Amino acid sequence: MEPINQYGEYKEKIQNDDKVIVKFFAGWCPDCTRMNMFIDPILEEYKHINWYELNRDDVPEAADENEVMGIPSLLVFQNGEKLAHLHSADAKTPESVTAFLRENV
Repeated sequence: MEPINQYGEYKEKIQNDDKVIVKFFAGWCPDCTRMNMFIDPILEEYKHINWYELNRDDVPEAADENEVMGIPSLLVFQNGEKLAHLHSADAKTPESVTAFLRENV
């Protein structure tokens, strides 16, 4: 996953004509660490999609405007519009992440 470190960079990345996925996380988040342990095979399966990760503590305005209240969260964007949001409560297993991706990308 390519990191996004600034709000302007985030706005640029989500303007893609193709769908993109942004993972919102924080360094202190145990569920984010757990997701990192199972995400690699999913990234490989969905390598045709551009994946980005954004630390919500570093770019809080992106989290606020997308109502990211819990982390980790996966958001799908296309042409600057949020199409789907996998909330943290539903992002705890590889199966739930894969089901979300099958439905939304």
